[in-house]
Amino acid sequence: MPAMPNSHEALVRNRSRLNGRVALLGASTPALLSELPSGGLAMSEHAGQAAALATQDHWQVCFGYDDPALTASGFDTVVVFLPKARSELDLRLSLARWLAAPGASLILIGEKKEGIAGAVKQLKAVAPGAEKVDSARHCQVWAASDPASLAEFDLTDWMEWHTVSHAGCSLEVCGLPGIFSQGELDDGTALLLETLVSSPLRAERVLDFACGAGVIGAWYQAWQREQGVPASVVDGVDVQSQAVICARATYERSGAGGDILASDGLSEVDGLWSAIVTNPPFHAGVKTDTSMTENFLREVSRHLKSRGELRLVANSFLPYESMIKRFIGPVERLYEDRRFTVYRAIRR
Repeated sequence: MPAMPNSHEALVRNRSRLNGRVALLGASTPALLSELPSGGLAMSEHAGQAAALATQDHWQVCFGYDDPALTASGFDTVVVFLPKARSELDLRLSLARWLAAPGASLILIGEKKEGIAGAVKQLKAVAPGAEKVDSARHCQVWAASDPASLAEFDLTDWMEWHTVSHAGCSLEVCGLPGIFSQGELDDGTALLLETLVSSPLRAERVLDFACGAGVIGAWYQAWQREQGVPASVVDGVDVQSQAVICARATYERSGAGGDILASDGLSEVDGLWSAIVTNPPFHAGVKTDTSMTENFLREVSRHLKSRGELRLVANSFLPYESMIKRFIGPVERLYEDRRFTVYRAIRR
């Protein structure tokens, strides 16, 4: 069982504060739940973590902020773990206030290096009486009694729409707090799209790995339609609940075709594609973490048809080219500068 992060260890140290029915928002490892055998509800927006949490008895596990098992006013203690994105904390606190029963206690835990000191301002905006009750494992633990309750919680109220334009083709893209590159077209994705213009894929069906809000798939189909050529079907997969929700909304608004799946890597993905495209993540919190992409590269050939193409954009300093060559086949660089490289590989 994976070791607990510091924030989870800090909660175990303060387990005496967990009274009545307990909800944990942002739990990441089953090791924490095994330390709290009385059970409750645990929510994670990470598909792999949610699946791991579900192996523990006495716990109801929810995937994401729109899980139908999340119900109003049912919990006496709600624990909020600090999310990576500060914008997501307001969303998580709102869910906590909706879940909380009258008189409930709200606990916020986060690491100092991840910004817990600044996050306290957001906590006090909804729970002015919040107080720091512990400092341990490089974390702070804050608690508040009877936070301001919320009568309604509707995730669609948090959706924002913005326009993405590239190569004369525009579309509206859905965003939610915590999603990658919300509100803008990041530079790496823009370069990948540029290579789709200069070197279009030869594929009727494509998989977009780590699809985020669905920008690549929706834009590519819109661009193909503008060129007067048949649009490819572009399926998408992402580990984050908000990304899956946003990608489906983006596809629906733009009329794009393709299935959007939740999966940690390719573990829940079946099928073969003629092309797979990706702008994969390389951060886990504040650390560089390429393990997700490395695992993807080891597994991706099983999902590429013979002579199928992988097209990947990454920061140029990341050591992906040798792995692509080893696991997939010959590699060429379609674009390269000091910041980014777009690789194309054909499966042997």
